[in-house]
Amino acid sequence: MSIQRVMVIGAGQMGSGIAQVAATAGLEVLLHDMDPSLPEKAIEKMESFLDRDIKKGRKTEEKKNQILAKVLPSFKLKDAAEVDLVIEAVVEKMAVKVELFQRLDVICAQKTILASNTSSLPITEMAAVTNRPEKVIGMHFMNPVPVMKLVEVIRGLATSDQTFSTIRDLAIQMEKTPVEVNDFPGFVSNRVLMPMLNEAIFCVYEGVATVEAIDEVMKLGMNHPMGPLTLADHIGLDTCLSIMEVLYEGFGDSKYRPCPLLRKYVKAGWLGKKSGRGFYAYD
Repeated sequence: MSIQRVMVIGAGQMGSGIAQVAATAGLEVLLHDMDPSLPEKAIEKMESFLDRDIKKGRKTEEKKNQILAKVLPSFKLKDAAEVDLVIEAVVEKMAVKVELFQRLDVICAQKTILASNTSSLPITEMAAVTNRPEKVIGMHFMNPVPVMKLVEVIRGLATSDQTFSTIRDLAIQMEKTPVEVNDFPGFVSNRVLMPMLNEAIFCVYEGVATVEAIDEVMKLGMNHPMGPLTLADHIGLDTCLSIMEVLYEGFGDSKYRPCPLLRKYVKAGWLGKKSGRGFYAYD
């Protein structure tokens, strides 16, 4: 199956990045959000991102204009009836995603593939509420999407080989590196990453060292480009907590128990860079 037209649902940081790389790959993109003001704002941010690429000599003005011309704001979910693929990048809550997939299953043509950019939630559960479980798949991009090369391509229990091949080939067309992953909590990326971040938070909680010291140890000792607490702030502490809860519930293993300090920060509204305060303070 050839993918020509895509709807991206969710015009936040991840959704706008996915829309950009899809348009750069030559696809027609509809960018949809429940908030009708967000798609156009996301396109403006996309333009700013592309302007930086022009300044660095990575793109031309002509290429920027070609990319932007491929992205159109969508104000109605029923526009999904005209696309070959839907990629959802909405809030990381299963109830929201399940309701969306139920609606899309009715709206979309039978050929349409439904993909989720979820970072940890089960693809099989989303597929089960549709009449096309063989056409439901995970397509987990990394943040920032235009820069990071990895896409975890997650097979649900019923995902067909044809659906997998189509999405794998599409990821390559987007100049990403697809890696096949089976449907387990957290997949590979967050099953490995999040417990490390959680353990770093436990080190703060237990007074092992300061926030700055923990980050410095991991940068200088392990050659990480960014310390784990800085990274948690960039991801969003609420997102980190949600993923840890998915791991804890999914495996029932105490090694995935979210640190109480992480819970406290989220309840306080200290969500990291996006809220101006997390383990560090931001302007």
